[in-house]
Parts: sequence; structure tokens; C-alpha cells
Amino acid sequence: MAHYEDLTIDQGTDVAIDIYLVNKDNSKKDLTGYQAAARMATSYDADSDDKISFTAAVASPATDGILNLSLTNAQTALLNPKKRYVYDVEVSLDSDGSTTIERVLQGLITVTPSVT
Repeated sequence: MAHYEDLTIDQGTDVAIDIYLVNKDNSKKDLTGYQAAARMATSYDADSDDKISFTAAVASPATDGILNLSLTNAQTALLNPKKRYVYDVEVSLDSDGSTTIERVLQGLITVTPSVT
């Protein structure tokens, strides 16, 4: 099961989030060969046009178990502070002709409005 955490994003700003993944024994998760994906939307059943993709990447070295997520100020400027957003983050690994997908983080996003 994915870890749950609510996030706050300031409208119109660049956003950078680092996620540190660990194994059950608290050792760093080796993300060698993994891909990352993260999206947010106004609801879980939102149309694909309503979904906003984070830039998601495994940080180097992959053995440190860190994911980098980011949104540009242009992306966050379009967010509506009056709406609630949901998000999730997944990692995937292709091996032996099959893909394993694991959701590692999920939650709600609150957007604080911008005046400037």
C-alpha cells in the first residue's frame, strides 16, 4: 500500500519535491532500472484532459532511492485554488518481458492562491 501524504502547492510557482524510498528494513530502495510517473487531477475519475503530469525522474545514483518530482510555474498558474486535487506517484520496472508497477505515494493537494 502506498504512503499517504497531503501536499500544498503555491499557485504560479515552480515546485520541486524529493521522495526518499526505503525498504521495509529501512535501507534505501535501489531504483536501478525503474521509471517514475506522477499525476494530479481534480478527481480520481477525471478525464485525461484534466490530469496534470509532474516531471518525474529517478535521481542519480539510483541506489540512493530518491525520486524527483517537479511542476513548472506555468503549470501551477493554471491550478484552481478553489478545487481539491488528488495525486499519486508510481514506479515501474520492466524485467523479463513484464512490467511491475508500484504506487509509492498518494494524497490530496491544496493550492494556495497567488495575488502577484
